Amino acid sequence: MSLLLDDEVALGNDSHYKKYIVAIERVLKQFEESTEWADLITCLVKLKKTLENYPQYQSIPKRISLTKRLAQCLNPGLPSGVHLETLKVYDTIFHIIDKRALQRDVLFYSYGLFPLLPVAGLRVKPVLLTLYETYFLPLGNGLNSVLTGFLIGLFSSLEEGADYYNRIILLLDNLVNKTDEIYFYTCIWSAMHLVASVRHSAITFILNHFDKRKTLDDQMYLIGLSSDTMVSAICACLYDNEQSLVQRSVLDFLLICLPIHKKQLTKVNMIKIIKMTFHILLKHDAGLNRRIYDWFLGTNQLDNNNQQYH
Repeated sequence: MSLLLDDEVALGNDSHYKKYIVAIERVLKQFEESTEWADLITCLVKLKKTLENYPQYQSIPKRISLTKRLAQCLNPGLPSGVHLETLKVYDTIFHIIDKRALQRDVLFYSYGLFPLLPVAGLRVKPVLLTLYETYFLPLGNGLNSVLTGFLIGLFSSLEEGADYYNRIILLLDNLVNKTDEIYFYTCIWSAMHLVASVRHSAITFILNHFDKRKTLDDQMYLIGLSSDTMVSAICACLYDNEQSLVQRSVLDFLLICLPIHKKQLTKVNMIKIIKMTFHILLKHDAGLNRRIYDWFLGTNQLDNNNQQYH
């Protein structure tokens, strides 16, 4: 597969750029011959030095093979030392290329970086978050093609009271402001539907951003581009028997944001949700059942008790 762009084609006759290509190919070949994680660190150091020797070129040669090797070096089974050296290479690349080039190739560069945060070691997390904040956040809507994957990584890493919790929340808040708000929430619902580890932190995030002084009609961006996507995510959360906190939180969302008497959803979608609540009733969990009955009857004990989300 060839992804040569006009600027790369124009460099085809540049002898210095040809040397750059050969140098990158030589290092990539060494990756194939690596058998120990220490070998990977050696290759990464050489790759970083090679990139630094050609800072004048915006077009990184062999970028598909290169980003594939970098993603492999972020395998969770490898030591944090390998991850840190890999992040140094990413930082070098992002420092060399401009915003337009990063946006063009964001799919390749995000492939290894976005899934890393949930499994990253304590020494790796701050370095990785700095890359997100420095290079990816400024792309704004340029992240649209990878935003769902980005959110999966961020929400899967959220654990209240854990290190970097507040920093990740701030990054998410900044992402809302930098991207299209409706599309942002569409991606949240998609992430919740796809990945179980996202659900609790994501629904809590939505609840924290719901203004209780207004109705959902005044905050339709929270639904996203498709109510069907939101309903699919809600049903997935209601059916998630492995996580009672997820079921409780999504029932709280229904109580606060989607009162049954408001008729904000189609009849078909409302039936889907109601059927899933019947599934929860079979668990005989008093707290969950009380929320379901309150939703059916149109009462909201959460407001009466002044329950707050954090």
